[in-house]
Amino acid sequence: MTKNAIIAIVLSALVLFVSLFVQTVFIAPQNIKNEVDRENAELAEKQKQEEKEKEVQALLNDNSEEQKEEVPQEFVVETNKAIITFTSKGGDIISYKLKQHKSDKSIELIEMVEEVTKNNRALAVEFDGKNTVNDVFETTFKNFKKDENNGVIVDSETRKIYQNEDVSDFAIRFEKTYPTFKFVKTYNLKQNENVFKLDVAVEFNDEKHEVINYTLRTSPQIYPKNYKDDKYEIREYVAAKKNSKERNTLANKTYKKAYDWAGVASKYFTFLIKPENPDVMRDVTDTYVNGNKSQLYITRTNIKSKAVKDSFYVYVGPRSESELIKYNEAKNNEWNLNDANFNKAVKTSGILYWIEFILKWGMEKIFLVVRNWGVAIIILTLILKIVLFPLNKKTAMGSVKMAELQPKMQELQQKYKDKPQQLNVEMAKLYKQVGYNPVSGCLPMILQMIILFALYNVFNNYFEFRGASFISGWIDDLSKGDVLFTWKADIPFISWFTQSTLRLLPFIYTISQLVSGKITQFGNPGSSGGQMKFMMYGLPLIFFFLFYNVPSGLLLYWTTSNILQIGQQIIINQIMKKKRAELAKNRPQLDANTLKFKGGKKKTR
Repeated sequence: MTKNAIIAIVLSALVLFVSLFVQTVFIAPQNIKNEVDRENAELAEKQKQEEKEKEVQALLNDNSEEQKEEVPQEFVVETNKAIITFTSKGGDIISYKLKQHKSDKSIELIEMVEEVTKNNRALAVEFDGKNTVNDVFETTFKNFKKDENNGVIVDSETRKIYQNEDVSDFAIRFEKTYPTFKFVKTYNLKQNENVFKLDVAVEFNDEKHEVINYTLRTSPQIYPKNYKDDKYEIREYVAAKKNSKERNTLANKTYKKAYDWAGVASKYFTFLIKPENPDVMRDVTDTYVNGNKSQLYITRTNIKSKAVKDSFYVYVGPRSESELIKYNEAKNNEWNLNDANFNKAVKTSGILYWIEFILKWGMEKIFLVVRNWGVAIIILTLILKIVLFPLNKKTAMGSVKMAELQPKMQELQQKYKDKPQQLNVEMAKLYKQVGYNPVSGCLPMILQMIILFALYNVFNNYFEFRGASFISGWIDDLSKGDVLFTWKADIPFISWFTQSTLRLLPFIYTISQLVSGKITQFGNPGSSGGQMKFMMYGLPLIFFFLFYNVPSGLLLYWTTSNILQIGQQIIINQIMKKKRAELAKNRPQLDANTLKFKGGKKKTR
C-alpha cells in the first residue's frame, strides 16, 4: 500500500473520528448547556401565565353572566392510522397514538401528545397571546353512527365513537359562542391518512370589532417524552418555504417568517402544521424546557374582517421519506395535496444527500425482493464491491509500478535532496513518463469513506431501519448496536463505554479488518515498517472503540465489505504476482564481466 493511500486512510479515519467526537461531546451538550437558564425562564413564564389567567379576559367573558362550570367530555376516534382522543374543553386533542408503530422494547403504541396539562393541549388556541381557551365547546359529529335519538353512540368505558363503515372521511366540530363572536374548530379526518385537516373559524357579531389574532400550537411534547439530545434521540424545529428549509435545535426562539409548514421533529417522528394559506402565518415560536417540553406556537396575523376561516393540514406520524413524500403528488394522497414538501423534514447530511438517496433507493429495491433489511445491506455491499473492483485493481497495479519505480525515485531523491521544488518537478515527469497517477491510489479509499459517511447517516436516521431485524435475538434493530447480552452491575469505564452491553459485531468487524490488512500486505511484500504495522493493527483497534456502539446496520456493511475485500484481495494478489513475474522476466540480465567491472576498483597511478 502506498504512502498516499495510508495518508488517505488515516485522514479519513481522523475526519470520521472528529465528526463523531464533535457530535457526541460538543454538539449534544451544546443543546442542553443552557438547561438551568431555560428552566428558570420557563418558571418565570409559568408565573406570568398564572397571573394572566387570574385576569378576566374582556374578549371572551365581557358582560357574560357567571355560569356553572361545565364538565368537558372526551371522545375517542380510531382510524387505520391512529387512535385520537378529543376533549370538548377547547376542542383540542389530548392523545394521539400511532397504531402502526410501537415504542422501544414495548408493546405500547407511540404517543404523540405527551405532557398534557389543564392549560396546554395539542392544537389548543389562545387569543392575543393571553389565556388558552379552556371553555367547554358544543360538539357535533359528521359521518358517525347515531342512536335512535340521532345522538352519537359513545362507548361508556372507552369513550370510543364509531364512524360509518361506508364512508372514508368524517368530522368533529367544536363550537363556542361568546358575547362578541363565535369560535369554531372542525377536525376533518380520513381513514388511511397521517394527515388531517383542521378548520379554525372566527365570526364577529359586528363589522367593527377589536383587532385580535390567535395562536395555534403543536403537541406539548412528542414521543419519546423523556429524552436527551444525543445520537439516539433529538428534538428539532423544522420548517420549509418554497425551495428552502430550516432545521434547528429548539431554543425558545421566535421566527418572524411565513412558512409553508412548520413543526417539531424527533429522530423518528414529527408533528407538522401546514396552513392552507401561508400568508396568514405571522410568526413561529418554539419552546424547549429541560427535554420535557418541545412545542411550537404559530401565530396568525391580525383578524380585521368580520369573519375568517383558516384551514391547516396537520401531519402526525413517522419522519419517513417514503410516507412524507406522498404529499408531493395529489394522486398519492386522499387530500389531493401537491408539493407539500413534508419530506424536507427528513434529516440528511447536506452535501452527501444525493449519495444517501441513491443508497436508500438501492436498498429499498433490494428489500422488495428479499424482505430483510440486513440481507439487503449485504447485497448492496456486494454490488458496491463489484462496481469499485476496477478501481481497486488499478490501485493494486499502481503499487506494482511504484515498486518498479523505486530505484529511479531514490536516485532522484538523492540527486535533488537539497532542491525540494526541483524534486517535485522531476517526480511528476517520472510519473507522467510511465503513466502513473499517485492520487488514483487514494481514490478507492476516499470513495469508501464517503460511502461510509453517507451510510452512517442513513442507518442513524432512516426510519425504515427503526426496529428492523436482521437475525432475531442478536440484531433486532439495525438502527442500534447489536446485543449479545446485557448486565446490571456497574463496572468502571467498561459499563460506560459498552453501555453495559456485550456486542458481537464489533469483534467480528475487527477480526475481519485485521485479516484483510494481512492479506493486503501479502500482495505488497515491499510494504513494511511502522506505517504498515499501524495500518494493520492500530487502525482496526481504534475503529473497534470508535464503532462499538454505532448502528449495527453500519457495522454489518463494513464487516461484509471486509470479508468481500479479503476475497477480492486474493484475486488481486494473484494478478499482481503474475505481473511481477512478467516484469522480472523482461528485466535485462547483466553478465558476469559487467558485474565484475562495476564492482572493481579504479586503477591508480
